[in-house]
Amino acid sequence: MKHIVKIMVLLVAISACWIGLLQTSIILRSHTWLLPIYFIISLGCYGLLMVGVGLMNFPTCPQEALLLHQDIDEAKEFLKRRGVDVGSD
Repeated sequence: MKHIVKIMVLLVAISACWIGLLQTSIILRSHTWLLPIYFIISLGCYGLLMVGVGLMNFPTCPQEALLLHQDIDEAKEFLKRRGVDVGSD
């Protein structure tokens, strides 16, 4: 619940700033109408950046990989006993 309140407060604050810029003539009116589009594009770029950073820092877990290979070998043996062809190693 707290997270949605933070998001709503942020949206209200951004909307208030945008409406304030529309009312005053600090920035050209044609540029002010494009601010929400710029905001959405920058938010998308930020999201892609965070995904890229997350992929670059993806932790490797050698112990978990070993356990996964053991589980795969157990499953192959189980299927071979049942008469299922699981391919070659």
